[in-house]
Amino acid sequence: MAAGVGVVVVLTGSCVAGALNGDDGLAVTPPTATERTDTVPILQRAADVQGICYGWTLQTGTDVVSAGSNLGEGVGVEGDPRCPRWVRVVADVTYVPESSESNDYAYVTVEGSAEMDRSHLLAVDAGLERFGLTEDAFLDEPGWAVTRAAVSLPLLLAEAGGAVRVPVATTTPAGPPPPSLPAAGNDLWRDRWGYLLAAGGMLLLTVLLVTVGLVQRRRERREAAPPATAVAASGRTPEDR
Repeated sequence: MAAGVGVVVVLTGSCVAGALNGDDGLAVTPPTATERTDTVPILQRAADVQGICYGWTLQTGTDVVSAGSNLGEGVGVEGDPRCPRWVRVVADVTYVPESSESNDYAYVTVEGSAEMDRSHLLAVDAGLERFGLTEDAFLDEPGWAVTRAAVSLPLLLAEAGGAVRVPVATTTPAGPPPPSLPAAGNDLWRDRWGYLLAAGGMLLLTVLLVTVGLVQRRRERREAAPPATAVAASGRTPEDR
């Protein structure tokens, strides 16, 4: 029985390790289609009011994972003639293997065209944490975080004095308002439910084996003990022998 329990424990550990350390564990997750399509119209409205283009770039090292702006998905603002003034958030996210002594890191900067005041850009960069856009947020949900940072740029730049505020609509819009960006979530169950389900089955099997072993051991002890009726019938006690 002990050997069987050991095998189950090893298999359970393998399943859990597979769930937590999948092959895609080092991949940087881009924004979802919904996050991208929700972000672009918000940036378009801000650009129309403030006369400044806004965009985002998510990369890992030199590889661009996602980019977009008020000009559309996959369209950057830097160097585009339609955007003489622009501001964008750049997030460089890198995951390292567990065997490495280095740590995962997310390096986030706010960049702008030559016409933009550097002090304003620094203020915008520092203000991202107010919206929960810390290094941990970019490591946990890089796609969500970079689009959330992009839609925060117009407000933060206006607060820093680098742009006019985008007015809030006071009349009922003709159509439904664009949905807000979804909150960051945990994809552990969605992406690795098979591993976790297998691990749960292994744990249940372990409990079953232990229970069966205990019952069998009690039965063997009862069979090994001399029957009480036989002792009583002989009329002899252990002291009489």
